[in-house]
Amino acid sequence: MHLTKHTHACVTLTKDGARIVVDPGAFTPEAADAVAAATAVLITHEHPDHVDADLLARALETRPDLRVFGPESVVGRWSARRGQVTAVRAGDRVAVAGFDVAVFGELHAAIHRDVPRVTNLGYLVDGRLYHPGDAYHVPDAPVETLLLPTSGPWTGIGAAADYVRELAPRRLVQIHEVMLSRIGQESTARFLSPAMLSPVPLTVLPPGTTVTV
Repeated sequence: MHLTKHTHACVTLTKDGARIVVDPGAFTPEAADAVAAATAVLITHEHPDHVDADLLARALETRPDLRVFGPESVVGRWSARRGQVTAVRAGDRVAVAGFDVAVFGELHAAIHRDVPRVTNLGYLVDGRLYHPGDAYHVPDAPVETLLLPTSGPWTGIGAAADYVRELAPRRLVQIHEVMLSRIGQESTARFLSPAMLSPVPLTVLPPGTTVTV
């Protein structure tokens, strides 16, 4: 399986000619190109930096073959396209374009008591790679590659370090970084390294980079 890192929370996964995109949101300038090349799309939650609803509505209209999976709070807006969209929830396991996707989690991480917590799902793909969306939820399964959010109003270095220690992945790749400058990303990577707080180093991939996972 190959991972292509896009800006912010969006990644593309490819295998055997199939391609899925996770969280093509409004903070990802290349989201339209990623969706256009995808067989299917996974959405973790409803916040616009994770789902560009207008982009997906256009894609669903012009591409009857496109499939979109996500929580009901996201895909329910396209209820007339039930053949193209599928609502999933924690505990589900679905086949998506040749990938095995296990669904975990329930709620977005807390930002503040005055900010409502929305449904947030994490996706474990082929039993190896985990995209948590916006939460430090620990799936009841081993994780080889963890996509770790590093910026946002709900994140924190201490909580991220504890999350990594609990999951104990073999590989740690940064996502959700758009609120950090280059210096901020380098600083975060120093904290999340074996020399400091994390048992595995944080890999920082520039957008457009593809690696094997």
